[in-house]
Amino acid sequence: MDILFEFLQTTGFTSITVGNTVMILIGIIFISLAIVKDYEPLLLVPIGMGAVVGNIPVIAGMSLSVYDTHQWILKDGIVEYIPGSVLSYIYFGVSQGLYPPLIFLGIGAMTDFSTMLSNPKLVLLGAAAQVGVFITFLGAIYLNFDMSEAGAIGIIGGADGPTAIFLSAKLAPHLLGAIAIAAYSYMALVPVIQPPIMKLLTTREERLIRMKPPRKVSKREKMIFPIAAFLISTMIAPGAIVLLGMLFFGNLLKESLVTERLANSARTAMIDIVTILLGFSVGASTQADTFLRPQSMLIFGLGALSFAIATAGGLLFAKFMNLFLTDKINPLVGAAGVSAVPDSARVVQMVGQQEDPHNFLLMHAMAPNVAGVIGSAIAAGVLWSVLT
Repeated sequence: MDILFEFLQTTGFTSITVGNTVMILIGIIFISLAIVKDYEPLLLVPIGMGAVVGNIPVIAGMSLSVYDTHQWILKDGIVEYIPGSVLSYIYFGVSQGLYPPLIFLGIGAMTDFSTMLSNPKLVLLGAAAQVGVFITFLGAIYLNFDMSEAGAIGIIGGADGPTAIFLSAKLAPHLLGAIAIAAYSYMALVPVIQPPIMKLLTTREERLIRMKPPRKVSKREKMIFPIAAFLISTMIAPGAIVLLGMLFFGNLLKESLVTERLANSARTAMIDIVTILLGFSVGASTQADTFLRPQSMLIFGLGALSFAIATAGGLLFAKFMNLFLTDKINPLVGAAGVSAVPDSARVVQMVGQQEDPHNFLLMHAMAPNVAGVIGSAIAAGVLWSVLT
């Protein structure tokens, strides 16, 4: 009986907490949303499974958590190395900001910027959507977060998970789990969050506006763009060098036409592997004792506010631009200024076709959508430069 009792003491059943149970249920909900509702399955399945794995209680002294990092200890005059857990080495790519640039490399290799180049004024909508980042930054300061924490929270409004992870790893690593989960949750809920805001801030007449087909962009323009855009954007925000450098490098691999094999690897196998590692390790970092705090709830609330303001900012700026334009912009396109590529553009297409089934806005919406990726990286670079 003593052996049986000792065995039971080593199982998770005797040490599981209410918090662990809540987080395991949240992980299962994420997986269910991905499978049943098809909400960002490539993100929510790894994150959800990671949350389940990260909240299984373990025996004290066992090195299994993402937070059980390697250590160097001086013992009896001898330096002793204690290895970290396997999960801590996987999480290293998150905590040190390694995975986000690799994700950006893959995104660059699969992104066609021709829609943006064919109608450059739509870039302004991607820039306008970043207002959510800075308003939420001020809101977080008002709620007594310090400057660095507020900067990391504000970037959730960019609806770009890798950027949010990269910036929070630099400015507020202790909030990384909550910020990452909030960012990816709102990315997954784009089809739920955006349509009510889009319909509230536009009239039916505005939603019926048809835009001219985009012009054809030459191969030379496509090749020149990644280099020129990188130079201009990083001169504005040097802190964005890593993210934008990898984004435009990936795009150059795609558009140069001589490195197709590299581009294909970046946009398929590599980005898939990194997405698995990033999603799973972020999920595993949401341990109940570090995640279930009042701060986390505030972060989720501020993240929702940030995303809503970013969506509204793009919509309202499109309406403002129409005051001066002969060829009107369908204001719905402004909602794609958040960088949830391509989900926001698809939502614009969906809402537009609810009013007019023959109005095709997807290609137009992709312009501010990819501009939003650049804009959120620049916003992150500005915040990092100013707050460090």
